[in-house]
Amino acid sequence: MTEKYEMPDPDQPEHFDPDTEPGEPATQTDSWYRINPPVFFGAGGLCLLIVLFAVLFQDAAETVFAQVQNWVVSKAGWFYVLSVAIFLVFVVILAISNLGKIKLGPDHSEPDYSYSSWFAMLFSAGMGIGLMFYGVAEPVMHMTAPPDADPSTVDAAREAMRITFFHWGIHAWAIYAVVALSLAYFSFRQNLPLTIRSALYPLIGDRIHGPIGHAVDTFAVLGTLFGVATSLGVGVIQVNAGLAYLVDAPVSVGLQVALIAGITALATTSVVMGLDGGIRRVSELNILLAVALLLFVLFAGPTEFLLKAFVQNTGHYMGELVETTFNLNAYEPKGWLGGWTLFYWGWWIAWSPFVGMFIARVSRGRTIREFVIGVLLVPTGFTFMWMTVFGDTALFVILQEGYTELGDAVAADTSVALFKFLEHLPMAAITSTLATLLVVTFFVTSSDSGSLVVDMLTSGGTDENTPVWQRIFWAVIEGAIAASLLLAGGLEALQTATITSALPFCAIMLLICWGLWKALRVDYAKRTTQVSTILPPRVPHNPVPWQQRLARVIDHPTRDQVTAFLDRVATPAMEQVAEELRRRELQVEVKSEDSGNRRWIEVIHGDEMEFFYSVHLRPYTPPSFAMRDTSAKRGEALRFYQAEVYLREGGQGYSIMEWTIDQVIADIIDHYEKHIRFLAAVRRKPRDSSGKPEPVESEHRRGQA
Repeated sequence: MTEKYEMPDPDQPEHFDPDTEPGEPATQTDSWYRINPPVFFGAGGLCLLIVLFAVLFQDAAETVFAQVQNWVVSKAGWFYVLSVAIFLVFVVILAISNLGKIKLGPDHSEPDYSYSSWFAMLFSAGMGIGLMFYGVAEPVMHMTAPPDADPSTVDAAREAMRITFFHWGIHAWAIYAVVALSLAYFSFRQNLPLTIRSALYPLIGDRIHGPIGHAVDTFAVLGTLFGVATSLGVGVIQVNAGLAYLVDAPVSVGLQVALIAGITALATTSVVMGLDGGIRRVSELNILLAVALLLFVLFAGPTEFLLKAFVQNTGHYMGELVETTFNLNAYEPKGWLGGWTLFYWGWWIAWSPFVGMFIARVSRGRTIREFVIGVLLVPTGFTFMWMTVFGDTALFVILQEGYTELGDAVAADTSVALFKFLEHLPMAAITSTLATLLVVTFFVTSSDSGSLVVDMLTSGGTDENTPVWQRIFWAVIEGAIAASLLLAGGLEALQTATITSALPFCAIMLLICWGLWKALRVDYAKRTTQVSTILPPRVPHNPVPWQQRLARVIDHPTRDQVTAFLDRVATPAMEQVAEELRRRELQVEVKSEDSGNRRWIEVIHGDEMEFFYSVHLRPYTPPSFAMRDTSAKRGEALRFYQAEVYLREGGQGYSIMEWTIDQVIADIIDHYEKHIRFLAAVRRKPRDSSGKPEPVESEHRRGQA
C-alpha cells in the first residue's frame, strides 16, 4: 500500500481563489514579529559567536580560518567537484526529459515577471559584485601565473580565458538552479513553505517541521549570510580602491568597515521598499549601468579582436568542459585548485540558498524546461561576454601594447585591477566613477536581496510581508559579518568562510536533488495517466438549435448567472456522485466556499492521495468587440465569468457553463478514473526475474505532494 500523498487543505479558499492564483500561501495575521524561533535564534546566535570571535581574537581567528581552509581543500575537494558535476547533469536531464514540461506552479499559472525583468533580477542577484572584482583581475592573474602554461604567453592567455569561463559558466548557475527549482516546485505547485526544508518533504515527510527541518534551514541561513558577506567584503574592497583612485582616499580596513556601514544603510531603503518596489528597480538600474560600461569598453578597446575572442573562448570552454569539470590534479597536486576552483564552487554553493530562493520567488509560472534554459544560458552568455570584453582587453593591452604595469598592479593588489585597466582607456575618470557606482549598486542588491531571503528562511517561508525591522536586522548582520571577516584576515578569511560554510549545505543539496526527482516522477506519472487512460464516451450533448449554440459563444455570462449554474447544476452533480460513492463505502465530502465562488468534491482514499474536483467562478475581461465603453469603470462592469474546472494541479483551462447535470457527472467520473489509474501506476512494484513483485518500498511515498 502506498503512503499518503499529503496535500494542502482544500478547505482554505486562498489555495483556489479565482481572483488570485491557486497555490499561494495564506497570509499570516499582523504582528510586530514573525519568526521561526529555532532557526532565527539558532542562526543569529551562531553568527554572533563567529563575529565576536573574529573581532576579539583577530590573530587566533586568522590562524583558525587558514587551518580550516587547508583541511577542506585537502580532504573534501573531491566532494565539491563531484557534487557540482552531479548538479549540472541533474538539471540538464530535467530540462531535456518529459519532466521539463511541468510548471513551477499550477497548470494554469503564468509568469509573474517579463523576461527582461526576470533576467535582470536573477543576474544582479547572482553575479554582480564578483564580475566587477574579477572581470579584469582573474584573466590577468591566470595569464601571469598559469597552472599549466608558461607565464605571460599566448598559450597562457588562451588558457586564462578558458579557466575564467569555467569558473563563471554554467556550473555556477546549475548550483543555483537546483535550489531554485526545488523551492519553486514545492512552494508554488505543492503549497509548501518557501524554505529549504520543503525540498526534503518527499524524503522525510512531516519531520521537516521538526529538528531536522530547523537544522536544514539554519545551515541555509549560515551559508547565505557568509556567502553574501563574502560578496560584500569583496565589493567594499573594490569601492575602497575606486575611491583611492578617484579622490586619493586611504586604503585601509578601517575605511572599508566604514564603507560597509554606509552602504548597508543605503541598502535598507531598498529593503523597506520590498521586492517589486526596491530590488527590481535597483536590479534593472544595475543592468543599464553594466551594459553601458560593457559597450564602452567593447568599442573603446580592440573590438574586432574581442568579437573573435568571444567565439573562440566559448568553443574552447565547451570543448574541454567534461575534462575540466572533473579535474582535481590528483596526479600533480597543486595549491592552485583550492585558491580558485574550490573557492568558486564553495562561493556558489554558499550563495545557492540566497540566489536559489530569490530566483524561485521570481520564476513562478515558468516550466522547468523554460526555467533551466533561461537560468543556465542567458546569464552565462552575458557573463561570458563581460569576461571576454574586460578580460581579453586586459590581456590584449599587456601582450600586444606592452602595458605590463597592469599585470604588476594586479599581482600586488587585485582590488585595483579594474581601475588600472580603465586608466588605459579614454575618459578614465568618468568610467572609474561609473564602475564605483556600479559596485555600490551591486552591493545594495546583494544586501537587500540577501536580507529578504534570510528573513523568509527565519520566519518560516509562509509570508514575505514580514515586519521591516526583521529585514533591516539581517541586512545589518550581513554587514557585521563582512566587517568582522575583513578584520580577521581580509580576502583570505572571506574565502575560508565561504568554502567552509558551503560544505554541509553541499550534502543537503544532494538530498534536495533526490527528493525533487522522486516528487517530479510522481507528478509526471499522474500527468501521463490522465492522458493515456482510455475512457468510455461521455454522455452526448443534448441537441440544441445552432442559433442557441451561437448565442452561447457570443454572450458572456454574468456572476449571478454562473453562481446560479453552480447551484442548479454543478452542486447537484457532485452530490449525486458523492451519494453513489458513499453507497460504496467511500468517504466523500461536497463543500461550497462561503463566498459562493467555488464548489468541490473530495474523495478520501485513506493512506493514498485524495481525489479533488472543483468548479470555480473565474472572471474574464470581455473582448474588445463587446466593449462599447472603454473606460476602466465600464470595463469592470462588463467583466464576464465562467465556471471552470480545477484539479489538484490547478486550472484545466475549460468551462462547463451550460452543461447538463449528466455531462458534469461524466466529467467528474472521467477525472476520477484517471486518478484511480494514477494511483495504480505509482503503487505498481517492479518484478524480479521470476516475475514476482520485489519487496521494495513504493515510489509514491508520503510527502511527495
